[in-house]
Amino acid sequence: MADKISIHVKCFSHIKQALGVDELNLTVSAGSTCSDLEKEIRTMAQGKLDDISFRFAVNLVYKPNDQVLENGDEVALIPPVQGG
Repeated sequence: MADKISIHVKCFSHIKQALGVDELNLTVSAGSTCSDLEKEIRTMAQGKLDDISFRFAVNLVYKPNDQVLENGDEVALIPPVQGG
């Protein structure tokens, strides 16, 4: 088993604004969960996401925070729905 895996991350709304990008390719430790990814994304955002919650869609399906990520997964970070 590899020590690292590659994932593709799609960012929307507040997350996109905080990171300044709409997509990222990240290398994370094998066995990482959505929760681990959330911690990394929040660190990258340098506090800009502290009051924002978000959900995860892995390969187009909503998943819980304890979902283990696999090599090649596409993870969409879904912030709260904004109205207008």
